[in-house]
Amino acid sequence: MRIIFAGTPEFAVPSLRAAARHNEVVAVYTQPDRPAGRGRGLQASPVKLEAVQRGIPVLQPENFKSAISKDALRALQPDVMIVVAYGLLLPRSVLAIPQYGCWNVHASLLPRWRGAAPIQRAIEAGDDQTGVCLMQMEAGLDTGPVLLEQRTQIGANETGGQLHDRLAELGAQVLADGLGLLRVGLSPMPKPQADEGATYARKLDKAEARLDWSRPAVELERKVRAFNPWPVADAVLGGERVRIFEAVALGDEHAAEDGTIVGAGKLGIDVVCGEGVLRLTRVQRDGGKPVSAAEYLNARRDLLDFFAGRNLFPGEA
Repeated sequence: MRIIFAGTPEFAVPSLRAAARHNEVVAVYTQPDRPAGRGRGLQASPVKLEAVQRGIPVLQPENFKSAISKDALRALQPDVMIVVAYGLLLPRSVLAIPQYGCWNVHASLLPRWRGAAPIQRAIEAGDDQTGVCLMQMEAGLDTGPVLLEQRTQIGANETGGQLHDRLAELGAQVLADGLGLLRVGLSPMPKPQADEGATYARKLDKAEARLDWSRPAVELERKVRAFNPWPVADAVLGGERVRIFEAVALGDEHAAEDGTIVGAGKLGIDVVCGEGVLRLTRVQRDGGKPVSAAEYLNARRDLLDFFAGRNLFPGEA
């Protein structure tokens, strides 16, 4: 089969490999190179790097508004277009070009978590399970009928990064299954999505990374896991901003004000929350690297002086 693959970040790379395994990928579409790093030099997307390594032609249009961009895609005569975290909306006129339309690999069990950040929002919301869907694309945002899906449990300690990597591989498997059926003339049966139960996974924003100590500890623990490795939850400890990579919710209750440190030692730094206590176990100072709470306290002995129930976070609750 002649396939066009459209994707941009690391999540899409396993799916590109799966698409290329038994099919002819005639072109890869990906976002234009963007400035990145300290030097702000132009950086190619992970999907572009994979395509170049495989010798697949790469196209990087800003959008599909022009007739030229649509004609270029049409000239490739694709049987199907695979879209995985591409980052561009495809107009109806593009969706109609491939013989079998456009398929999307989406990292949630639709209609749960339509939108930009389904992996992190599932952890943040406390979902027990998630998965991947192979969806027949239509004009709406992640509203198309589902062709195939795979479910998986979310681990109790699983981070956004770990779940991202698992779902990237699971998505590639589902895509391979769908393409395998299509090659033998058995196109997967589309199952319409129900609007009931649909939720929207809004894009992650650094501004939401600051922990609000008035919230329950279990909620903050999920946020710490979901936002690891980006944007990474943060807080102010004794006047210093730290990024929090790992934390554990404790059921302990304290009368102290929200945001008060009530324990600090080898096991972590315990902070009072609206409900329960959050134990910070891995943190990072500005300019430093992530370290255990014990290592952090060795460098911040002054913090222990606040230990007797003093509020270290004025104005931060």
